[in-house]
Amino acid sequence: MHDLRYATAGATRRFATHLGGRLRRADLRRWLFVCTAVPIAACQPAGVIDPQGPIASAERLLMINCTAIMLVVVIPVIVAILGFAWWYRASNARASRAPDEGYEGRIEFVVWSIPALIVILLGGVIWIGSHQLDPRAPITGKADPLRVEVVALDWKWLFIYPDQGIAAVNQLVIPVGTPVNFRLTSATVMNSFFVPQLGSQIYTMGGMATHLNLLADKPGKYPGFSAMFSGDGFSDMRFIAKAVSAGDFDAWVKEARGKGPALNDTGYTQLAKPSEAVPPATYRSVEPNLFERIIDQTVSGPGKAGVGAAWCPPGQQAGG
Repeated sequence: MHDLRYATAGATRRFATHLGGRLRRADLRRWLFVCTAVPIAACQPAGVIDPQGPIASAERLLMINCTAIMLVVVIPVIVAILGFAWWYRASNARASRAPDEGYEGRIEFVVWSIPALIVILLGGVIWIGSHQLDPRAPITGKADPLRVEVVALDWKWLFIYPDQGIAAVNQLVIPVGTPVNFRLTSATVMNSFFVPQLGSQIYTMGGMATHLNLLADKPGKYPGFSAMFSGDGFSDMRFIAKAVSAGDFDAWVKEARGKGPALNDTGYTQLAKPSEAVPPATYRSVEPNLFERIIDQTVSGPGKAGVGAAWCPPGQQAGG
């Protein structure tokens, strides 16, 4: 019985040692993976911190300035906490500890005045930056602004080019260096239009139009998506904003006019039905004033019912 206990204890120790070694090796592999993945991830485009337009660049600068101002308080506080903890440790006999509380006006003045000044400065920086980044504020570019009308559907994005007479689904093509004047609405529930590398998230709401001005500095493909949950197909409500040269944009418009269906009342009725992971597509023509009619229909017709409401051509009643 005595030998059995020793044998059992020895086996337990060997198992624990073996298990500890395996855990240490697993932890080491995990840390190696993290240390390798972080630099690789840092090299990838990261949305708002990888701006490709003047609006996104201004937003990043505002974020950096606000962070730096807040660190003026945060860093000294962290250093002071560590310094006090080290100096007033139990083993430090040189640290004097007075059990009686006392009031020191100069310390109180410093403690309250510095955060107050930081809040005032931070509020001023945000106030000025927010007004400069007004979504409706015009942007100076190399050419006249391009008008694009955006409609949030279930669960896809419709982009109408009224001056070119075409439309696209889940595909936004814009010329580089040209300001883009967006008008946005929703044919269903509220959504949020966001192209992080170009800047300025903005909401789309049924029955009203919001305005947004953006510009792309250089050619590229920039992911866009809905930043607000809007139903089952929300995760697939994505698109690519493709910035191209003026010549390539004209060629794309010409190509779109030569293929694809027409976006008439019947075509919009089919498009407005809920669908998920819709591939990019173009329409060779668009019904006049379709954007305004969508807004009016959302207010007065079936669009008021919310998700999945069907389109009713003017003059017809829902269900009629």
